[in-house]
Amino acid sequence: MPEPLKNYFDERIPRTIAQQIVAVWPQFPTKAFLQDALKGYAELALMDRGRKIARTLRPHLPSAYPEAIDILLRASGERPKGTSGDGGMASFLYLPHVNFIAEFGLDHFDLSMQALHHFTQLFTAEFSVRPYLERYEAEALGLLQQWTKDPNVHVRRLVSEGTRPRLPWAGRLPRFQRDPKPVLTLLEELKDDPELYVRRSVANNLNDIGKDHPDLLVQVAKRWMKGASIERQALVKHALRSLVKQGHPGALELLGFGQSAVVAMEEVLILPKTVTKGGKVSIAFTLRSTADAPQRVLADLRVHFVKATGKTAPKVFKLKVADLQPGETMTCRKTISLADLTTRQHYTGAHSLEALINGAPQPIGGFVLTDAADASKAKGSRP
Repeated sequence: MPEPLKNYFDERIPRTIAQQIVAVWPQFPTKAFLQDALKGYAELALMDRGRKIARTLRPHLPSAYPEAIDILLRASGERPKGTSGDGGMASFLYLPHVNFIAEFGLDHFDLSMQALHHFTQLFTAEFSVRPYLERYEAEALGLLQQWTKDPNVHVRRLVSEGTRPRLPWAGRLPRFQRDPKPVLTLLEELKDDPELYVRRSVANNLNDIGKDHPDLLVQVAKRWMKGASIERQALVKHALRSLVKQGHPGALELLGFGQSAVVAMEEVLILPKTVTKGGKVSIAFTLRSTADAPQRVLADLRVHFVKATGKTAPKVFKLKVADLQPGETMTCRKTISLADLTTRQHYTGAHSLEALINGAPQPIGGFVLTDAADASKAKGSRP
């Protein structure tokens, strides 16, 4: 099992922050701060640890917010460089700082937005900019429009990531879920950004928008594909991924899969047919083109996972894309882990499988998931 991320965000974090602050503001009460910050710290999850430190900083810094944020700004250094021993968590040192701005700086728009501009270059302010978008929508959007041209890649990415309507680990932005046009105006400025880091964020934002406005996303994608560079084509393809998994006709057509595939399903293999929790199941099938002309074929796999209620919910796994000549075959394979994760729990029962061929579902069988106790009991009952 990988090391939990929160273990890298251990008691060294508040100690380091205290050392940085003392270097620019010697009267900082380090001992009292650490005592308060570390009380109950071990039991907290990663993001809660960041909030805990931010809330503990507030009473130990000057009561006037402008003075407090000035100290935090002066105490910050360069963007931390990770090592193989920190789990890629070095920049998380500044998670408490952006939390501090989000929670205590809302009455100071200009000062706080400039502080976020600074700290997003050290960590990311994608979560902390959202309260400012909600309270000061017009002002925040105007400033973000300027930041689309910022020379710093992390600032430009903040524009696209911070405005995502459905940003993971964050509260949604209902205003932009209802009407994403202000967000699309920002994304227009970033769609050809020279950095993949930014373009990937733009694609994720569009993917979010498509979950509430699928037809609007397809309209935007069609417009962006006209005269598109290879980089922009990749952005659009990534933005359409959820709609493609859902079999949205417009998305499939735009990517060249609008026609039904003329193929024969052959050599379906599902092993094992009965698998215990924590194990793996391997699925394979071969498609043979029965068309008279070349055709583009997109193959995905949809698994109907059993949920705690006994009902099922589908999850789509990407498989393969190929341009098939008449009679040519393509073999698709996927191994699925049935070990429980923090993001997905597995439940016993019959799981059905479908191949999605150019978005059209075709049943290919299924497997039964059992727990270890059931498997042992069944094995012991054999004559």
